[in-house]
Amino acid sequence: MNPTSFVAAAILLAGLVRGQGSVEYWHPPTKGDVRGPCPMLNSLANHGFLPHSGKGIKLNDTVHALEAALNINQDIATSLFGFAATTNPEPNATEFSLENLGRHNVLEHDASLSRADFDVTGDSVSFNRAAYDETRKYWTSDSITVKQAAVARLARYNTSQTTNPKYTMSPLGDRFSAGESAAYLFILGDISTATAPRKFVEYLFLNERLPTAVGWKKSSHVFTPTDLVTAIDLIYNATGASAEDLQKMRARSRRGEVHGGSLRY
Repeated sequence: MNPTSFVAAAILLAGLVRGQGSVEYWHPPTKGDVRGPCPMLNSLANHGFLPHSGKGIKLNDTVHALEAALNINQDIATSLFGFAATTNPEPNATEFSLENLGRHNVLEHDASLSRADFDVTGDSVSFNRAAYDETRKYWTSDSITVKQAAVARLARYNTSQTTNPKYTMSPLGDRFSAGESAAYLFILGDISTATAPRKFVEYLFLNERLPTAVGWKKSSHVFTPTDLVTAIDLIYNATGASAEDLQKMRARSRRGEVHGGSLRY
């Protein structure tokens, strides 16, 4: 490497260590780094938008990463950080690690789209091929629809309930589960049609890397709390659940509606 290239690389690396990030840069976790159960947040750390170590993630890191990488606005980022900080076992925590997010039944929940249930395998953080394969078999077209996303989520619920004797799903876990399905449709796809190219979603899950290599670009749309609530409601509407079950799910959704940067429960 010539001196000029070395200096440029050093400057880039310094920025990534501080959590500035780049879609061009990507490196998997190395010794001492930690990751969690969320493929998207793991991807943001691998790209350096979040600290590559996955540790000591503060509010400003979260706001920066979600805006710079995904065009998610500050209100949503602040809300998500508030929840994430509750996974840190230290009292009155002002930061969290991706590893903290794996604490069972805090935000992490059974019936993940790509992770096994903790009480079945003892590991709800690592990618689980069987769980993911069950999810993806419902993505039957080149563009994943809301209906496909909802059916895949419901299938994982059914499998978890029948294979995990200790299955649990809190209202907060259910809310986050719906939000996770909504997020990959809207963030990786087209908000106007509520669809996402399957190749983008599969690439993210399998590589924990933003899918620029297969054509994805950050949306020009700034995602707001209203978008989030709308997307989650679409997932709930498309579940095919009974009217009674749907009413209960909507009630949980409304209790968690975002207002002024906070999720209320």
